Amino acid sequence: MNPEEQPTQPAGHTPELLKHEPPPKVLPASVITPVVIVFIVTAVLAIAGILRRKHEGVVLAKYTEAVSAPPVSVEPPVLEQSAQEIVLPGNMQAFTLAPIYARTTGYVKSWSHDIGSHVKQGDLLAVIETPELDQQLAQAKADLATAQTNAGLAKATAGRYQDLIGNHAVSQQDTDNAVSQSKATTTQVTSAEANVHRLEELQSFERIVAPFDGVITARNIDIGQLISATGSTTTAGAGTVVGNKEIFDISAIGILRVYINVPQIYAPDAKSGAIATLTLPQYPGRKFQGRLVRTSDAVDPATRTLLAEVDVNNASGELLPGSYTEVHLHTSNPAPALMVPVSAMILEPDGLHLATVDGNDNVHLILVSAGRDFGTTVEILSGLQPGQRVITNPPDSLTDGEKVRVVTPGQAAGEGK
Repeated sequence: MNPEEQPTQPAGHTPELLKHEPPPKVLPASVITPVVIVFIVTAVLAIAGILRRKHEGVVLAKYTEAVSAPPVSVEPPVLEQSAQEIVLPGNMQAFTLAPIYARTTGYVKSWSHDIGSHVKQGDLLAVIETPELDQQLAQAKADLATAQTNAGLAKATAGRYQDLIGNHAVSQQDTDNAVSQSKATTTQVTSAEANVHRLEELQSFERIVAPFDGVITARNIDIGQLISATGSTTTAGAGTVVGNKEIFDISAIGILRVYINVPQIYAPDAKSGAIATLTLPQYPGRKFQGRLVRTSDAVDPATRTLLAEVDVNNASGELLPGSYTEVHLHTSNPAPALMVPVSAMILEPDGLHLATVDGNDNVHLILVSAGRDFGTTVEILSGLQPGQRVITNPPDSLTDGEKVRVVTPGQAAGEGK
């Protein structure tokens, strides 16, 4: 029988099979509870992990931001109550220094004083032989004698003509010619005498003498050397050199001049008569007394300093020209000064700057005016206020408004390792 031909059941009658269909299965509670617990635990762990990673991200961002700021060391400026003096570098110079030239050409016959010799005014230093000059002087004297002879003959002739013209024995023209010839020969005598005096003066330079009391500090001649009026070509201890030099240097060292540059802020105290104390590295612990004698009365616009001269007595000869000295100049108006390390200074095209840090660790670059430089520290005259934190090691890339991280010197050294 084909399936299509199977008889259909009348409507309203349920097959016997349908009447016995089993009910749906229900999971027991012992199975559901562990599943729920596992799901809840998994969700809690996931949420905790997300929160932890988020917190670590925030902490890392804050750490990165903190570490990215350049570490700097800061310290406040030191307020120094200035004493009654300022210390300035100075250079010692001879009170009088004269380079001596021969003023004539010849050969060195002899010299009498070497370097370090103390001489008096008029002492003979050297003798120069000038054979050509001697011959020129002899010729000039002969020319003078000839001129004097011609002048005498012309004068006698003019006198005779003047006597004869009264008797109309000679013409007026001849008399005038004789008188004019007499005057011309007289001027020739004057010219010849001047030439003789000139050569005698040059001949006198054969003897080179000291122009004042002092000490010989340089000798650039030797026996047999050719000397010209422009100087010598030999330096003692160096041999032949290119160019002309003086034959002697003589210095008066009984009193030495010391030139100092006084900062503009102390210019009012740099008055004539001010007491100055000098210290030198070759005499540790010793002080030499000096006195400020004069100033330029004008501030140099390039350095903003006043040139002053301090004179110091050197009767003992212990102080040497050309030496470096520190001049302690006593002042009458002491003023407190702010001192900062030299390493804190920043040189910009518009001047010197300092980098300060505010309460929020932000950088502020301020323009300052510097005073005395003490080597490791420098004096700030304006632009900086007491109590401001100054960066002692500003990096080259530091900019205004930048965030920095303030560390101690020990921490900065440890981070650099």
